[in-house]
Amino acid sequence: MGLCKLGCVPWLLGILFLSSLELLCMADVHYYAFIVRESNFTRLCTTKSMLVVNDSYPGPEIRVHRGDTVFVNVHNHGSYGFTIHWHGVKQPRNPWSDGPEFVTQCPIQPGTNFTYQVILSDEIGTLWWHAHSDWTRGSVHGAFVILPAPHETYPFHPPDADQTIILESWYNDDYLELIRNSTLDGQAVGIPNAYAINGHLGDTYDCNDTIFRMEVNYQDTYLLRIINAAMNEEKFFSIANHTLIVVAQDASYVTRFATDYIMITPGQTMDVLVHANQNIGQYYMVMRNFHDSAASSNNNLTTAIFQYKNSVGGPRNNASLVSLPEPDDSNATSSFLSRIRNLRVRQNPPLRVPRAIHRRVYIAISTNSIPCTNDSVCITEERFVAALNNVSFVFPVIDILQAYYKRSINGVFTKDFPLEPPEYYNFTGDLTILNRNVTMGTKVVMLNYGEAVEIVFQATQFGAGGSHPFHLHGFSFYRVGSGSGNFNNVTDPKSYNLVDPPLINTVHVPASGWVALRFFANNPGVWFSHCHFERHSSWGMDTVFIVKNGGTKATSIRPPPASGMPVCSGA
Repeated sequence: MGLCKLGCVPWLLGILFLSSLELLCMADVHYYAFIVRESNFTRLCTTKSMLVVNDSYPGPEIRVHRGDTVFVNVHNHGSYGFTIHWHGVKQPRNPWSDGPEFVTQCPIQPGTNFTYQVILSDEIGTLWWHAHSDWTRGSVHGAFVILPAPHETYPFHPPDADQTIILESWYNDDYLELIRNSTLDGQAVGIPNAYAINGHLGDTYDCNDTIFRMEVNYQDTYLLRIINAAMNEEKFFSIANHTLIVVAQDASYVTRFATDYIMITPGQTMDVLVHANQNIGQYYMVMRNFHDSAASSNNNLTTAIFQYKNSVGGPRNNASLVSLPEPDDSNATSSFLSRIRNLRVRQNPPLRVPRAIHRRVYIAISTNSIPCTNDSVCITEERFVAALNNVSFVFPVIDILQAYYKRSINGVFTKDFPLEPPEYYNFTGDLTILNRNVTMGTKVVMLNYGEAVEIVFQATQFGAGGSHPFHLHGFSFYRVGSGSGNFNNVTDPKSYNLVDPPLINTVHVPASGWVALRFFANNPGVWFSHCHFERHSSWGMDTVFIVKNGGTKATSIRPPPASGMPVCSGA
C-alpha cells in the first residue's frame, strides 16, 4: 500500500513482498498466492478477528501491465466458503474466473483452494478485487493496478509516483454475522461504526486510532488511485488546499479536469493527479458520505495526511474546515459527474457507442417488503427485500454458469426476467399507497452475441429512495445519459451524449432519476449485474445477463478450467 516510485526498476512493479504472498513473474504471466484466514485487528479500542488475505487489511495489491494474464491461487484457511471477483476486469470469454457466488461458481470451501485466471484486455489504470460472497468483501479486498504496457505511455506527463487510496467501512462486528442476523430478523444492517482510509480510521474518532500518511516531495506530481470499497456509502473526497485533476475512471482515461473534490460510488475507481505545490507542511485528506436517501447514515469525517517531507508540527487546518460538499448535496454530485467525458486517445479503446439498438431493457429499482416466513425471527411482520422490475433475485444452490454451460441441469434459473416494469406509475412520486410486494425468483436476461444493448435504470421512491451504484460484470459500458424524474423514451434520448460518453463499469443512478447505458454484447458468458450497496444486493437487487455464443470458437465461452471448479454442495 506504500508509495510506488514510477521510476523504479520494471520487474519490481509486479512484486508484492508480503508475509504469505508468493509471486512468480514470467514475461506477461504473473502468479500470486492469496492465503485467506482470520487475523486480529484493533480499531476503536476493540480487537476483532476478521477474514483477510495474507494477514493484511486492506489486502495485497496486484500490479501488472495492460494485456497481462494473472493466475491467483486462493487458499481458504478460514471457516466458511467465499469467492473472489476481479472488479472491472472484462474476462473475455472467461466467466469461469469472474467470481460471483452461485452465479459463476460455488464457494471455495474451507481447506480447499482454487486458481483464478484473470485475463486482462484493454483495461488501463486502477481496478480492484474483492470477495463476492455475503458481506465478506468488507475485509477481503485490495487494489488491482494495471500499468501501461511496456511500449505505451500515459496520455499525460508521467507522474513522479503513485499511491493507492482505498476508502472503506469499518464494523466492530463480524461481517458474516451482520448479514446473517439481518437476513434472519428481516431488518437492515446498521450503519458502520467508522470508516477507514487504507485501513486507518484517522484522528476524528475517540480511540487514538492510527492515521494514514502519504509522504510527498515538494513540486512532485502524484497519481492517486482511489477505490471506493465501502459497503453502502458513496463518498466525497478532497485534499486541503490542493487541486485534484481527474484523469481516469474505472480503468479508462477521461478528459482531464480540475476539481476541489470527487464523488465516487462503491465499486468505482478514479485516477487523480495531485501536484505537491503548497507550502511545506501537513494537509488533511478527508472523506465523508454522500447520502440522499431516508435511510440512516454516519456522516463522520474520516481523515488521512498528505505530508510533505521535512514538515514539522501537525496538519495546517482542522479537518472540518476542508472544502467538501454537504452530505446531501445532490447538485455537487450531478455537477461533478457531468464533467466526466471520454478521452479520445490511442491509449483508450476505440470509441464505439452503439447507435442502432437491438435490445432495450428498462429497469425500475425498488426496495420492498414481504411477509415474514416461518424460518425467520423477524422484528416486525414484514422483512426488507429489494427488486428490479418487481423481481427480487434469489441465489440458487448450483451456480448459473454451470447449469447454463452443461445444459443438463434444470431448474436453476429461468429466462424470463421482465425487460420493462410490469406496470408503469409515477416512479418518483408518492408511492405509499402502492403494493410493495414482489416476485421472488432467479430470472435472467438472454442476449444474442453482438447485440447493441441499452439499459435504463430508473430509481423509484419505494422504501428509503435515494441513489444506487450499479455494476455490470464482464463489460464496460457507455453512460450516455442521465436525468431527473421518470425516463421518457421519446424525449430523453434526444439529450444523450453519443460523442464522448465515459466508458465505465459501475454507474451512479441518481435519486428520483434515471441513467442510460449502452454496450455491445460481445462477451459470451454469464454476467452478474447488481447494486453495489451491499445491503441492497443482499436483499435481491440483482439480475444476470447471459450472452449467447457467437458462431465461432473465438466468439464462444472458453471451456471450464481443466482442474475443475469448486464443488457445489447443492449439486
